[in-house]
This record gives sequence, structure tokens and C-alpha cells, in this order.
Amino acid sequence: MNKSPLALAVFAATLASALSGAAQAAFLEDSKANLTLRNLYINRDIRNQDSPSSEEWGQGFIFNYQSGFTEGTVGFGVDAVGLLGVRLDGGGDGDANDRRKPGQLFPTESNGEAVHEYSKAGLTAKVKLSKTEGRLGTLQPKLPVVSFNDARLLPQLFEGGQITSSEIDNLTLTAGQLEHTKTRSSTDDIGLRIDGAKRVGGIQADANKFYFAGGDYKLSKDLTAQYYYGNLEDFYDQHFLGLLHNWTLPVGALKSDLRYFDSNSDGKNASAAGRAEGYVSKGYYGSGVTTGEVDNRVWSALFTYTLGGHALSTGYQQQSGDSAFPFLNQGDGSSPWLITDAQLNDFQNAGERTWLAGYAYDFTKVGVPGLKASAVYLSGDNIAAAGSERKEWERDLRLDYVLQQGTFKGLGFTCRNASLRGNAQTDMDENRLIVNYTLPLL
Repeated sequence: MNKSPLALAVFAATLASALSGAAQAAFLEDSKANLTLRNLYINRDIRNQDSPSSEEWGQGFIFNYQSGFTEGTVGFGVDAVGLLGVRLDGGGDGDANDRRKPGQLFPTESNGEAVHEYSKAGLTAKVKLSKTEGRLGTLQPKLPVVSFNDARLLPQLFEGGQITSSEIDNLTLTAGQLEHTKTRSSTDDIGLRIDGAKRVGGIQADANKFYFAGGDYKLSKDLTAQYYYGNLEDFYDQHFLGLLHNWTLPVGALKSDLRYFDSNSDGKNASAAGRAEGYVSKGYYGSGVTTGEVDNRVWSALFTYTLGGHALSTGYQQQSGDSAFPFLNQGDGSSPWLITDAQLNDFQNAGERTWLAGYAYDFTKVGVPGLKASAVYLSGDNIAAAGSERKEWERDLRLDYVLQQGTFKGLGFTCRNASLRGNAQTDMDENRLIVNYTLPLL
């Protein structure tokens, strides 16, 4: 699928033709627009290596516009997103002797210094027939097999096409194709790849075809079953099964989240010649011609018990196979659909077993609406590696407060602190301070 300028021009002409009379009124009256102001400070301290730490501060502007649909059997519309990041503190000047290293929030110049500002934008054409909607252009999917990242100053953008249908009661179907991405701290359109993919002979091993399809089916008001398929050309095929259940108990409530992924090699990753070109996955591969081949299964279970303002969580995740869990990861922050996707680490190494426990409290119950606090601890072991056994653990703390009234109602403050230790990753501590405010424009 190639979203050529001609294709978008044809859509624009069709849309212009449809925008007349009552159709135009529906298109405009149902339009929504807002501007999110995001101020973010991040400090990452490397503990067990003689490496520079990261310290950056920036102001982000996130503009979102969503039109309504023209009236008639077939409705047309358009969405737009505009992103701007402004450097307030670049975290060093790129000099080798500077103990602060940029790169967490901003793109960097050839000398290693963070740029003063960066921007990106996207346009999405959309069409609706009954309860089926097609989208072509900029996408931000949030699905088990592909999920955009929004954990820094500006969110990640994908380009592609997607169809979502709810024609059948209780069933939502989704299918599409992605071609490239702008990562969260970059303005460049780059190819799609997984963690471990190499640059060979000056050429980065990547792909421009990621296919996905699947659906959510509500078996009852409290039970949802999921199946999704993802295929990154020349890297991997992936199947996902999920089950979500909410159970109201005599005292409190219990939420269960069960997940299973089965991932195997595809195309060039399935051959020794292709892997020699850089189409490889990270993980422990033993030795021989299968080194770097995708081979991963992972299952997990997460249970959350809530009572009043309290929420207590416990979970377990088990990796098996000779490679790490594969997902779209261009090296600049992507989000795997794992219960172990934490602030600093993903716990997705080959063979890794991870336990987690968490506690959260909503202070609304004691008269402070808008204030929430949480703590999560994750411990992973059995990481496949040559030599000694590898282990790691992470502890995350988070505090959120959102103003509930007054002129700045909706203004949100977030403090996040995390520590990562072990012999499988670089030891580090990190603090983030975030201020968010969304202004409705339409």
C-alpha cells in the first residue's frame, strides 16, 4: 500500500465535493480541536559505568484536530496533528568531557548537542460507512501487536492505513498496514525494525511493511476475548491471545488480564543469509546458523484487586524461546504490550521470568480529589546468557495531581522516580517532572 500524493489529492477532491450544504455543516459542527502544553524535565543517572548522565528540560506543544464526517451514506473527514518541542535545557553541549549527555528529549546535531527545537506534523484522511471507518495517513495505534509511544515530550507517529469495524454487536475488528514512523524524539521518517537489527555495509536493516489484524469480542459485559496478528516483513510473525475479566466481589473488585504471544521468524530473518544482512533479533541465541533468529513465546497474568481508594496488583510473566520478545522498536522508545513495560525497562529478554507487585491509592476517598500515588516493583531472573545467570529489578514510584476546579481546571502535575539494578542492564536512577495542560480550541 503506497499513500502517494496522488491518492491524497484524489481524496481531497472528493472531500471538497462532499463539503456542501448540510454535509459541510456536519463536518464542521462535529469538529474538535485542542492544544496540549507539556513541560517535561528528565534526569537519568548512570550508576555502574563511567558514562555521562542525561539531564534535559523541554516544552512541548501538541495540537490535535478531528473533523466530523460529512452527511450521507458515506461520510468523509480529516484529522491533523502538529507537534513542536522547544529546548529549555539541552543537557550538555555534546563535548566528550561534559558529564551530561543529551538525547532523551531532543534530536541531536552532528556534534552531539541537542537541537534548540524540532517539529513534526501529520494528516489523516478518513471515511465512514455505517459502523466501519477507514483511515489513511498519520496513525497512532494502541493495539497488542503495535502501540505508539507517548512517554517523552512529543508522541510517536506512524504512517499507514487502518480499517476499524463494529458492524457486529460486541465485536470490534481492526486491520491495517504501517510503512514508517517518526519516533518520539525525531523528525525523520524511518523504516520499521526490532531491537537487535543491525546496520551492515552502511545500510540499516529495516522494513516498510507491517501488517496487523485482529479484534476484541465482548463475551459478556465483564469478559472480553482478544486475538491479534502482526507481521513485520523480513523480521517476524506474531500471534496474540488475550482475556480481560472484571469481577465484582462482595467486598471490592478483581480485574484479571491474561496475555499470550507466539512469535517466529519471517523472510530474511528466517535465513542465515538474511541475518548476515542485519535482520536479527537480540537475545541469547546459543551458537550456529540460528543466531539472531526470532523465536519467542511469552505468557503473563496480572491481577488487580481494588477496594475503596486502594488498588493492589500482582503479576507474573514468562519468556521462552531463543530470542527476546520482538516488537516495533527503532531504538528511540517504543512500547511493547507487556505487563512489565516499566519506566526504565521492559523485562523482555530471552528466557526471563518476572514477578511484579504494585500498590496505588486514589486520595479522592479521603477528600483530596485529583491526587493519586503508586509504587511498582519488578524482579526478573533466569535471563538466558553465556556464563553466569543474569538478573535485574526495577522500582517505580509515581505521584499525580490534577486541579479539579478554577481557572486552570485540568492542569496536571506528575512526579516519577525509578531505579534499575542488576547484571543484565545498565544500573540507573531516573526522575521525571511533567506538567500537562490541555486547552480546548473547538
